[in-house]
Amino acid sequence: QVQLVESGGGLVQAGGSLRLSCAASGRTSSSYAMGWFRQAPGKEREFVAAIAWAGHFTTYADSVKGRFTISRDNAKNMMYLQMNSLSPEDTAVYWCAARKTNDRSTDENEYDYWGQGTQVTVSS
Repeated sequence: QVQLVESGGGLVQAGGSLRLSCAASGRTSSSYAMGWFRQAPGKEREFVAAIAWAGHFTTYADSVKGRFTISRDNAKNMMYLQMNSLSPEDTAVYWCAARKTNDRSTDENEYDYWGQGTQVTVSS
């Protein structure tokens, strides 16, 4: 039903910035809470950031707080992750996800739809 497609990943030098985008299809997708998760090599997938349907309610992992900004444009069915001051520790596959509720969650098991992932590689 709901399909999510990430874009914007790539190679960047340490200290640089990238902006990830997530395009959502489906007539009710704009009412969903959404989030970003990532998985680094050899590690489990972890929470990065989440945003409620009302976009001023956001939650961030401590590791990215102050560097990353999550936002959404419900009219365009788009979600974004602005990543600044990137370090090699941010190297990972990044996924966008959506929940069939307005409420945010940091638990990947509470999300219903997932994108295919986009690779972010930060060189030192």
